[in-house]
Amino acid sequence: MNAFVTGGTGFIGSHLADTLIEHSDWKEIKCLVRNKEKWLEGKNYSKIKGDLHSINTIEKALRDTDVIFHLAGLVKAPTQKEFDYANVEATENLVRLANKTGVKKLVILSSLAACGPSSGRPVTEKDPMKPVSMYGKSKKKMEEMIHKIAEPGLSITIIRPPAVYGPREDQIFTLFKMMKNGVAPIVGDGENPKLSIVYVDDLIQGIMKAAAQTQIGIHTYFVSGQESVSWNQIMEIVKIVLNKKITPIKIKPNWVKKFAGAIETTASFLGSYPVINREKANEMVLEWTCSHQKAVVELNYKPQYSLEEGISRTLRWYKQHNWL
Repeated sequence: MNAFVTGGTGFIGSHLADTLIEHSDWKEIKCLVRNKEKWLEGKNYSKIKGDLHSINTIEKALRDTDVIFHLAGLVKAPTQKEFDYANVEATENLVRLANKTGVKKLVILSSLAACGPSSGRPVTEKDPMKPVSMYGKSKKKMEEMIHKIAEPGLSITIIRPPAVYGPREDQIFTLFKMMKNGVAPIVGDGENPKLSIVYVDDLIQGIMKAAAQTQIGIHTYFVSGQESVSWNQIMEIVKIVLNKKITPIKIKPNWVKKFAGAIETTASFLGSYPVINREKANEMVLEWTCSHQKAVVELNYKPQYSLEEGISRTLRWYKQHNWL
């Protein structure tokens, strides 16, 4: 089979590309590359130069493609318009081109953010979508658009992961780096709010199982780790793996928002948009848990990595590559 991958130069996409390249069932792996190859450099894949608005380039690349893996997306931006352009309009281009070129299978990465936060119990695919951030709203619009324009003969699987961590990840990494330096900023009391989190290899397992799903129609799944966790659990594991004393700095939710607002305002004077911003702060103070039971039943998905093993593997990689 032949695959077309978007987002292959990024954290999750590069892990997917590695898996496809190593798998004997996949003959040609075509990855859309906008600028630098990053994690794909030197690997056995076909480089498709362009971005998700390069219509003619993508149409040509899709002519002999069996499965589209659409993992590219914008995760931080100052306006809804920018999110919608990157996450909604770009995905629409891809689905319409799949319709046109006869590609029958798409796996599309959405997010728990599209559904919104949980409240005392993990959300499921049956819950209404109530996003609270511009990013989440763009992913909700993306999913709704897919349902509107996908032709009847397509098989589309939408995967909604929670926070994803693992080797090559550079945002949650910031927190691990702070813990390496002996401090752990924690929202709330450390036990609540809870969160779902997934190790990148488990997410790739879910994506590969989604690619094997051939039923016609649009299918949506949460793909998460073994259980909901707390920041105290994460901190304790990091303490043991790094053999470091870590002091928790527990921050009240209203102070998180004030702190993030100050960072965003300062960054705006420098012409940048920071990872910690008002939007992210609004999400950080809420509970984010989801159930992957539908994926277990319908995709035979089963997370393989405990929180302890996932964090251990991640921190070892950071140390080996001099990130920590």
